[in-house]
Amino acid sequence: MELSGTILAGPDYEPIEGRVVVEDGEITAIEEVETASSDIICPAFVNAHTHIGDSIAKEAGRGLSLDELVAPPDGLKHRLLDDASREELVAAMARSLQFMQAAGTGACIEFREGGVEGIEALQAATAGLDIESVALGRDTTDVLDIADGYGASGARDGDFSAERTATGRAGLLFGIHAGERDAHDINPALDLEPDFLVHMVHAEPLHLERVADRGTPVVVCPRSNLVTDVGVPPVADLLERTTVALGTDNVLLNSPSMFREMAVTAKLCDVTAPEVLRMATAAGAEIAGLNCGVIEPGRRARLLVLDGDSDNLAGVRDPVRAVVRRAGVNDVKNVVLQ
Repeated sequence: MELSGTILAGPDYEPIEGRVVVEDGEITAIEEVETASSDIICPAFVNAHTHIGDSIAKEAGRGLSLDELVAPPDGLKHRLLDDASREELVAAMARSLQFMQAAGTGACIEFREGGVEGIEALQAATAGLDIESVALGRDTTDVLDIADGYGASGARDGDFSAERTATGRAGLLFGIHAGERDAHDINPALDLEPDFLVHMVHAEPLHLERVADRGTPVVVCPRSNLVTDVGVPPVADLLERTTVALGTDNVLLNSPSMFREMAVTAKLCDVTAPEVLRMATAAGAEIAGLNCGVIEPGRRARLLVLDGDSDNLAGVRDPVRAVVRRAGVNDVKNVVLQ
């Protein structure tokens, strides 16, 4: 397989006119040649934080606080999940996963409620799709038998030392929410030495130092934080200290579109377009341990092709900036997930 156009190549997403050569699901070469194609080829997105279970109740809970919306065990999300049948849950998650794949997302890191049954429902929803779900279970360590790790709600909700120990022994991922409402749960979360943190809206200088000292990656979800009115994460400060990835959080609150997440992040935070694109691709892949997110030989062929001659993108002078700030689902020409 060969894809031609403007390639956003390598870890710096340098625009190169040429073609990407794919063999047996792997990128084998990037060839700089003249081409008549106006396509823009970039890595498929890695959505580094999702809760797609609440796809059963999009835009529910208007006017509720963050705790009223999602805090376990009695937040609106949890009540709705308890009331939904397995069939409803699987069908709703499958619809969200189909949308994500069509919109250029090749993988997501999913915090999946419901214990073992929740992971099994996610597996059923993913069946037949090419999008890869890195499933982090919760509620019981039994999920570690079939999940890719554990996704903790937050240190204020309980002691997750046992879960952290279990994931460490199994060589699996441990992620935890921290600093979403306030700063009080950040140090306890960092004390667990997680593989990554989610949100960190209220990170203070001490927390930033601790993140830098250990190199703990952080996933930020700016649109979700705006909807729940908790503030804006200090993305630029975090980027100076560690790997920062981008997630869309609850489908209850926002569409799982990485295009929208990138545009908001680029326009709201003091970060460059290449930094945001890396947050949406390579950074999430790094956290999840996936060999994608960068277009270079030896990487898996998980690619997004945009129509550079669409009414929206025609005339673009800076393709990286265009992908981050302007492009959308309607500009997607092809999604290659091998």
